[in-house]
Amino acid sequence: MHRIRIVHKEWLVALGFLAPSLIGFLLFYVLPFGQSVLLSFQDRFDQHPTLMNYAELLQSSSFRKAAANSLLFTGISVPIIVILSLAIALMLNKRVFGRRAMRTAYVLPLVVPVASLVLLWQILFDWNGTINAVCSHFGLERVDWMQSDAAMWVVILMYVWKNLGYNVILFLAGLQNIPEQYYEIANLEGASPLRKLFGITFVYLTPTTFLVLLMSVVNSFKVFRETYLVAGAYPHDRIYMLQHYMNNMFLSLDIEKLSAAATLMAAAVLILVFVLFRVERAFRSFME
Repeated sequence: MHRIRIVHKEWLVALGFLAPSLIGFLLFYVLPFGQSVLLSFQDRFDQHPTLMNYAELLQSSSFRKAAANSLLFTGISVPIIVILSLAIALMLNKRVFGRRAMRTAYVLPLVVPVASLVLLWQILFDWNGTINAVCSHFGLERVDWMQSDAAMWVVILMYVWKNLGYNVILFLAGLQNIPEQYYEIANLEGASPLRKLFGITFVYLTPTTFLVLLMSVVNSFKVFRETYLVAGAYPHDRIYMLQHYMNNMFLSLDIEKLSAAATLMAAAVLILVFVLFRVERAFRSFME
């Protein structure tokens, strides 16, 4: 009985500390999103329940283009950033020259303001930017990078560069939590480096890899600020994302259609997260 009271008291103390964050999350995230879901099922003029907002969205070529570009961006950028951050973390986990300096360098994009990042990329990829200046020096034609099919790869490069350091930190933390005696036993048994990599490192990095993959997917849907500041509200077709579509709906005050688009995007993210959870659980069961 005394133990139950102690546990109950600890729960009350924990809730007391969490209450400000929970209240803020409820007021500024849950309730507004719930209201937007309700608005997505209302007619724009007479406020009657309807599914026309979703029907019009699915028939809209702009929405389909934005959705396809967003999925394409996630499908390309997430595997690149996960594989690259894992490779860099494996390198930094060993004793290499300049390891501390490189660790600091990979974290710097996280602390630089977005406006400064955008200015950097504008200097690089503008018509009169650094890359075109180098191309002209070698006799190559200038390219309007943000108004060509290469714009998608510019945004992918910007996303990877900005978020790579955070993923590297997560992987480094996961690598340093693997007990060193596992590798010592593998060395005694004559295991090859490849066998240790797949039999020890990747197995014990499964939770960290899942977290990095999850964070990368979520962050891939949050590249609107950078793309908007670099290319404007109506960028090239290759980088016209769902966030651009919703921003344009907001400017035209079509709140119901905007709410429907936001609901569909949230549903897509939830489905991706659910699939990731199922895959991670199945992988754990297979390894056990």
